[in-house]
Amino acid sequence: MSCPFANVDEHSSKSKKKPAGKLYGEYLMLDELLDCQRLMSVEAGKPVHDEHLFIITHQAYELWFKQILVEIDSVRHMLGAKLFEDLSEPQRTDNGNLVDERHMLEIIKRMDRVNMILKLLVDQFPILETMTPLDFMDFRDYLIPASGFQSLQFRLLENKLGLKQENRVKYNQQHYKEAFKQPEHVQELNDSVEEPSLLMLVERWLERTPGLETDGFNFWGKYQSVVESWLEDDWLSHAMEETDADQKEIKMAEYKKQNDTFQSIMTEDAYNVDVQRGERRLSFKAFQGAMMIALYRDEPRFHQPFQLITILMDLDSLLTKWRYNHVTMVQRMLGTKMGTGGSSGYQYLRSTISDRYKVFVDLFNLSTYLVPRNRIPPLTRQMRRRLTIQEDMIDKYYKMKQYKTAKLQVTSPLVGDKGQGQSQVQETAAAAAAAAAAAAAAAAGDSSDDEVAKVTQEVSDNFKI
Repeated sequence: MSCPFANVDEHSSKSKKKPAGKLYGEYLMLDELLDCQRLMSVEAGKPVHDEHLFIITHQAYELWFKQILVEIDSVRHMLGAKLFEDLSEPQRTDNGNLVDERHMLEIIKRMDRVNMILKLLVDQFPILETMTPLDFMDFRDYLIPASGFQSLQFRLLENKLGLKQENRVKYNQQHYKEAFKQPEHVQELNDSVEEPSLLMLVERWLERTPGLETDGFNFWGKYQSVVESWLEDDWLSHAMEETDADQKEIKMAEYKKQNDTFQSIMTEDAYNVDVQRGERRLSFKAFQGAMMIALYRDEPRFHQPFQLITILMDLDSLLTKWRYNHVTMVQRMLGTKMGTGGSSGYQYLRSTISDRYKVFVDLFNLSTYLVPRNRIPPLTRQMRRRLTIQEDMIDKYYKMKQYKTAKLQVTSPLVGDKGQGQSQVQETAAAAAAAAAAAAAAAAGDSSDDEVAKVTQEVSDNFKI
């Protein structure tokens, strides 16, 4: 008699047969991909050799733009779980946002990938520049009315990063959406504006930086005090001690300039003046968080946040370099001629190389407000433990251990000694709770009697019988 399980396995293997694999060209759809270069000069009966290079280069750009958008979208989802409803087991923060910190390493990896792609795109311009201006003129007229400004993916990238409409230079004195005629493209652009941008999500993430609480470490209060004493000691006192009238005037002017610079960020009202001018992008609290991360970057818990801040600045720098290389190539090929899409060409593109197109410009400007290392406010013992991942894990371990010990001490009399009275059980529970609370408070670095009493009461309430 044959084994019945053999037939089951044979049937199962047949029903779950893997689909036939595809060859390299089939998988990549190379026939379609390599057949989508349509040379207008060939269709006009006057083939121009370099038009093929022109098309390939721009198609390569668009393919890489597509990959960048895939990465940016994934990062936006990881940073905005509540807004995108895309995370499982998220951590709720004080301001209601949902963030899963376990994704931070993946976020850094993907943003670093975006920057690697941008480096490649920046270095791709020299290939196109092997074509001379005269070579370009041979087929340029065939491109009208096409223009690089009509790149839907690049406009989507700008929106998803967080470039605001008020910071854009108008294209032919029109809204940039006017360059797009297809309804589905316009809808994509509208969606990209309405969805939370990377800037918005990074802002919310920075706002929850540990240590900003005014009833806790109160970083900003300490920072204000440090700045005041530093300016007085290193700038004002030197000016006041100067005996030469001319030098004293110069030093007093330097002090005033430094003081005015720092006063622009000391209060929320002063900070928001520059926000209203469009000179700042981040909220006041997010700026504080970024400043704290920049000053305490050596603390273990801030290693990855500082990496992300650096990567975001690199992204802005690479986009600026890309724009600059584009501008110089256009000037080299066209001079000051009008663009094929009807724009002013070089003049328009040159206007996009400025801080108004930097989405994360506030991160660059953090350096303006740094204080010397020896002036950085020292961390309290409790704050240092919060920023030390290893000690935080050890702390949680001991708290859990004490919790389990207390729980055993509470429940064991009920099981082991049936004759023991209810009041004695409660006394045992209270004693165990006190021991657990004291150990937990000591592990957390809190030794005050009030703190121990508070935790003791909480644990005791949990063990009421």
